[in-house]
Amino acid sequence: MFEGIFSYSILKRAVDKGLVEIHLHNIRDYAANKHRRVDDYAFGHGAGMVMMIQPIADLIEKLRKERSYDEVIYLSPDGEIFGQPAANRLSTLQNIILLCGHYKGIDERIREHYITMEVSIGDYVLSGGELAAALITDSVVRLIPGVLGDETSALSDSFQDGLLSPPVYTRPADYNGWKVPEILLSGDEKKINEWLMEKAIERTRQRRPEMLQENDNPLL
Repeated sequence: MFEGIFSYSILKRAVDKGLVEIHLHNIRDYAANKHRRVDDYAFGHGAGMVMMIQPIADLIEKLRKERSYDEVIYLSPDGEIFGQPAANRLSTLQNIILLCGHYKGIDERIREHYITMEVSIGDYVLSGGELAAALITDSVVRLIPGVLGDETSALSDSFQDGLLSPPVYTRPADYNGWKVPEILLSGDEKKINEWLMEKAIERTRQRRPEMLQENDNPLL
């Protein structure tokens, strides 16, 4: 699942340029049983399987002997909802472990003794944490200096300033009578910036009004 995502586009370029290292670890490789089994029934009751403590603990212990980690993150439906502020913070760290859950989750003792941060990408359930881990990796790596061709691009993305991005246009300025707003063609940088901010606020108010309430910004 990861190899396709990490072998193309921005993530591949970041790795090729030596700006980031991405290592994939198969938890089955650390299973102590001959069948490489990593799941078992839950104690007590309930349907579904649980990821066992031993393979995960052995893998994390091995990695921690090789380098120090700023965060050991578990992708979980009951974690903190992942957003741009979290991506910004993680992009400043040196080393991160992303642990993908599966089945009914992982043995709680892993969460108690190893996990430093729990993250969810939304209020829904996936078959595993792999897609969530790939999403987080992409959102973090693109913020690392040198990854994007235009280093200011990430700073103008939606959510960076607590607003959605304003409308964007490119050539031609007139397509079948559909025209780009004249202000964007004026060359007046001050007026253009004012227009962009006005449209960003307007779009956020229309589509994500809760963001303005969360920001509690009197200027908005």
